[in-house]
Amino acid sequence: MVVGLAPSKPIILVSGNPLVPGDSIALRIMPRLQERFPKAEFREFDSAENLEDAGRDLIMVDAAKGIDHVTLLEGVENLEQSEVYSMHDFDLSVTLRILLKIKAIDSVRIVAIPSDYPEEKAVEEAAALISTLL
Repeated sequence: MVVGLAPSKPIILVSGNPLVPGDSIALRIMPRLQERFPKAEFREFDSAENLEDAGRDLIMVDAAKGIDHVTLLEGVENLEQSEVYSMHDFDLSVTLRILLKIKAIDSVRIVAIPSDYPEEKAVEEAAALISTLL
């Protein structure tokens, strides 16, 4: 990717741990979202990657606790902030806060899916939110 140019296809970053049922819902529904939005690129990611490579305005899909329906989180204010004592403590919240602070990205919007949500309901509600973002 050439620095400074917007990606040709919108990129939607999808996170989760496929081995943990409560943290894998976004990954499990990713193929169905890709079918609904063929002009977007759905990319699995991990918080340690160079997220800024996906553009200056990030769109993400991830599992969340403490919500009862698919919710759009704009910014990082509502993300849980963990204590950071070493590099092993870096999580998505810390990474996004740093990227925003150093102006490597301009914004982040997260389609948050309750970790115990039914998949079909998650697909419908996530697709509705994603359509407003593209």
